[in-house]
Amino acid sequence: MTSPSLAGALAAGPVVLDGGLSNQLESAGYDLSDELWSARLLAERPEAIVAAHLAYYEAGASVAITSSYQATFEGFARRGISRDRAAELLALSVELAREAARRAAAKGVPGPLWVAASAGPYGAMSADGSEYRGRYGLTVSELEAFHRPRLEVLAAAGPDVLALETVPDTDEARALLRAVRGLGVPAWLSYSVEGDRTRAGQPLEEAFALAADVDEIVAVGVNCCAPEDVGPAVALAARVTGKPVVAYPNSGESWDAEARRWRGAVTFTADRVAGWERAGARLIGGCCRVGPDRIAGLTAAMRH
Repeated sequence: MTSPSLAGALAAGPVVLDGGLSNQLESAGYDLSDELWSARLLAERPEAIVAAHLAYYEAGASVAITSSYQATFEGFARRGISRDRAAELLALSVELAREAARRAAAKGVPGPLWVAASAGPYGAMSADGSEYRGRYGLTVSELEAFHRPRLEVLAAAGPDVLALETVPDTDEARALLRAVRGLGVPAWLSYSVEGDRTRAGQPLEEAFALAADVDEIVAVGVNCCAPEDVGPAVALAARVTGKPVVAYPNSGESWDAEARRWRGAVTFTADRVAGWERAGARLIGGCCRVGPDRIAGLTAAMRH
């Protein structure tokens, strides 16, 4: 029997997304202080990635986001990895998530279980924080030319959806929306935001509106932001686009780059979920510092 599409599931009700892949890998003892971040483990420790995905499926997530967020042809090339091998690793990120889904199903985790192929912003390749600022000095066409080859490889690997995530500005959103056309795989578009604006400072109403009439986009929303910013952004995305909304914020802690440590309180709590659902969120999970335990709590809250 064919599993329902993710788009069809979102039309029927809320779906649980996974949490932060990197924090799950770090909790298992892997050092991700590398510029390739979790993408380094595609070549070195693929089994660790499967285990991380599996932990989220077992916690209740129905969608796993692949380890390709920071995986780019350019980033791999700086490590001496050929373009052909880089394409293999990008495709492998989808297969590892599929393998985790197979193992989850074998353990009795109810399906359907979907795979979202992650495509992070241009700045993620630089590992210098520019992914949270945007405005890289590139044109929309140049950004499209950067994203399209990677998206083509990811789409060919057969994910259920492409996750165009942590997008900091409208220029990059325009580029990504062009780049997904004709790939034959649906996508979601999620911005990293601060208050009612993108990280680059544009009004969110303008940012969300870009995706309203793009057929390939099955959900629009926010990720890698403070939990406090989610509710208003979700309501705005639903009103502006009429599409299901995706929301997966950080834990609420903040990263102190100088001290290289997380500070502050965790404000990601399961009791926020009902408000996000009421505002229009249909694909709900967590990003940085949100682990399987919090996804399990979120799952329980969404089932009530």
